[in-house]
Amino acid sequence: MKYAWAFDLGASNGRLMVSGFDGKKLHLEEIHRFSNHPVHLTGHYYWDILRIYQEMKNGMLKSIQKGYKKMESLSIDTWGVDFGFISANGELLGNPYSYRDPQTIESFKKIIEIVPKEELFRRTGVEPAAINTICQLYAIKEQNQRLLENADTLLLTPNLIGYLLSGVKANEYTISTTTSLYHFHHRQWDHTLMEKLNLPSNLMADIVETGTVLGPTLDSINREVGISPVKVIAGAGHDTACALAALPVKKENAAFMSCGTWILIGVQVSEPVVTAEALDWGFTNEGTADGEYRLLKNTMGLWLIQECRSAWLKEGKPISYEQEDQLIRKTKPFQTLIDPDDPVFFNPEHMPRQIRDYCVKTKQKTPESDGDFLRCILESLALKYRWVIEKLEKLTGKPIERIHMGGGGIQNRFLCQFTANATQRMVTAGPIEASAIGNSLTQWIALGEMKDLQEGREIVEQSFPMKAYEPENQLEWQDAYGKFLQLFRH
Repeated sequence: MKYAWAFDLGASNGRLMVSGFDGKKLHLEEIHRFSNHPVHLTGHYYWDILRIYQEMKNGMLKSIQKGYKKMESLSIDTWGVDFGFISANGELLGNPYSYRDPQTIESFKKIIEIVPKEELFRRTGVEPAAINTICQLYAIKEQNQRLLENADTLLLTPNLIGYLLSGVKANEYTISTTTSLYHFHHRQWDHTLMEKLNLPSNLMADIVETGTVLGPTLDSINREVGISPVKVIAGAGHDTACALAALPVKKENAAFMSCGTWILIGVQVSEPVVTAEALDWGFTNEGTADGEYRLLKNTMGLWLIQECRSAWLKEGKPISYEQEDQLIRKTKPFQTLIDPDDPVFFNPEHMPRQIRDYCVKTKQKTPESDGDFLRCILESLALKYRWVIEKLEKLTGKPIERIHMGGGGIQNRFLCQFTANATQRMVTAGPIEASAIGNSLTQWIALGEMKDLQEGREIVEQSFPMKAYEPENQLEWQDAYGKFLQLFRH
């Protein structure tokens, strides 16, 4: 059996997975997991890139101790939009800002005064939003000019880490498409757009195709960790592109959901959809591992529950997953609904209080028990996903008959069942480790061990369990959806 390292880094945790392939089936083992959260310092939110890098090396050492002494390759996938700078002499320039940093809000307002939202969307295919790379770069230009003066190269997060391991500077296709700086017609950086905004386009490292072998690991890494050189591959750098790669989605009549802190819902298309409706409804177009596009909407996911659990823990009320299940089962359904994508839920100081305040504002019954909050969140999420699915059908002109859910969020069985109930469609959930599996697939394809993504997905189906959810209580959910639409006027 041959082995590869898949580094799957999310906005709340990171892990190293060993992917084994015997020619017929994939095998996946988690070797190392660590927390990963933005660090608030001097009025900004940063990613602790040095800690992430050290944790990755810790994972390598653990892997070797477990007997995985010969690795064919490694690849890194992460969340989208964030980046770091490298100086002319190859050094890292500080910790990267997080997309949750508030400095992007004002820069977004300034950008759309120069380049209207409609033009930005037509050029890049990406929904104009304050979290996008373009806003972070503009904010740095306005507030931290010295940083730009010292920078030689901009590398997006997975490629920044790839550089630290290989010494090769390149930005991979899928992660580049998340930036709002990529011109999808030209399939290259939008230098004209950057010129309009007086942004330094010369800093942008060249874009390479998914699966490009960058080179071997640096000698310093090999000596420190005690390994022979390992191929560093620029696999699908965006975790959502990885998740989609692992899901057994047929292009026709099926949607995908990548489920975690955020939930991304979409379909695969050959060309971006940049109509006025797509812009108005908040859809975006990002690259796939096989060179096409994901027409999707970035929606709120389990962040709401994570933040409630965090607030309750600080109050001395830790809740286990088993207790969470019991609370949801015992709570009366459809007492309160929220719009989970309302900006007030993006990063509040106290999530339960924010939900309660929202219900007061919308003249609804306020949640009281922990179960009330949990049910409110999960039911509201599922109803919002139905809204997204219906809009996808209108944008593509094609019916969606099945939904494929993957990622860690599918371990919440209520999320999967409620999604089936609300959308009134069959749901197939699996695999759980979709991002890490997709990461490894792009490596095995690059190494010539698999023919293409279609073959890879067939192997995934044979290698990992899938669970089907059929719609239940359709009349109740239909009535709830009517109330949801009326309340939020979508």
